[in-house]
Amino acid sequence: MATIKDVARLAGVGLGTASRVVSGKGSVSPATLERVKKAIDELGFRPSHAARALLSGSSQMIGVYIPVLSGTFYTPILQIIDTELRAAGLHMVVAFGVGLGDARRQAIEGIEFLMERGCDGLIVMTSALLDEDLEALGAKRKLLVALNHSLASIADQCFMVDHRLGGRLAARALLEHKHRDIAVVAGPSSLVDNVERIEGFMGELQEAGIDPRKLWVAESDFSPAGGWNAAKELVESGHPCTALFCANDEMAVGALSYFQEAGIRVPHDLSVIGYDDTPSAEFSAPRLTSVRMPWREMTLNGLNALLNRCYDLRRPVERSFPVSVTLRASLARAGKRVGSGAGSSASAADTAKPGNRSAARAKTGSAGDQRGAA
Repeated sequence: MATIKDVARLAGVGLGTASRVVSGKGSVSPATLERVKKAIDELGFRPSHAARALLSGSSQMIGVYIPVLSGTFYTPILQIIDTELRAAGLHMVVAFGVGLGDARRQAIEGIEFLMERGCDGLIVMTSALLDEDLEALGAKRKLLVALNHSLASIADQCFMVDHRLGGRLAARALLEHKHRDIAVVAGPSSLVDNVERIEGFMGELQEAGIDPRKLWVAESDFSPAGGWNAAKELVESGHPCTALFCANDEMAVGALSYFQEAGIRVPHDLSVIGYDDTPSAEFSAPRLTSVRMPWREMTLNGLNALLNRCYDLRRPVERSFPVSVTLRASLARAGKRVGSGAGSSASAADTAKPGNRSAARAKTGSAGDQRGAA
């Protein structure tokens, strides 16, 4: 395999000159540039990652920290980052939360792991960090970008989407479809972005004359299993509702699965709306109506800002990202029967009423047996 020394020898130039041509930094005469390029072509020279790092004085690596390496939320974001970095001749190194510490401790250790490996810059997606944790990084905090989280000490390095607006749009979609008896499956109350989307959702309903205190609300963990369990709890509660809002798509998909198991048809008997508009929403059964949060736009602009800081580039950076609702089959007008034969089945609101528990058992089979034992 050819080396930079072989290129220099064949071109009849010094090693420093050949290095300047390969790295693109520093000036050489047109004639010398042509000789070096010809030598590169003849030798089939391709600089290794280690060689590029030596030539450029940087690792050419960007570190990414995420809390967990699971589910459908982080995977598309990592794909976006990796694709962009490869196109720029850079590399991605990923760390995620491991160990026995709490989320904050895991985030700090993950960032330390990436810094120890010489990453030129960091992308961080976690709400567990505090401003004092960034202070401990010293000058290196200038080479860090936070996605979906805001920290006062690096405000211009934080890229957010408008979760309050997202929550409002979810509520507005239900209201426009005449839903007023609504249940909610929220995510962890410790996560700021979850709190914001739920506040936006409740605020929109309150402005429409619906008392949020009268809604059925459960807190879960953003997982499909959490959505399944919450949906089961909703049905067992006997609380009447015509629509369910889940604070992320994974919980919504879990809820859809439970309703299918229980014989409750979506949207014939109960409408469901999710949040994030991840790929799982498009391919669930039925296809899930979801609040489309502009994760791609947020990620690309945050990455551009980081690359500008790390490599003195001039990539475009925007900070305002559109939020919308993607309407799919899981949302229908309240009280409207969808499809043939729908009139022969009791609605979710009816089967969930305490006075109709026996009807619910007959409708849901084994799931009904479990409710009867509750």
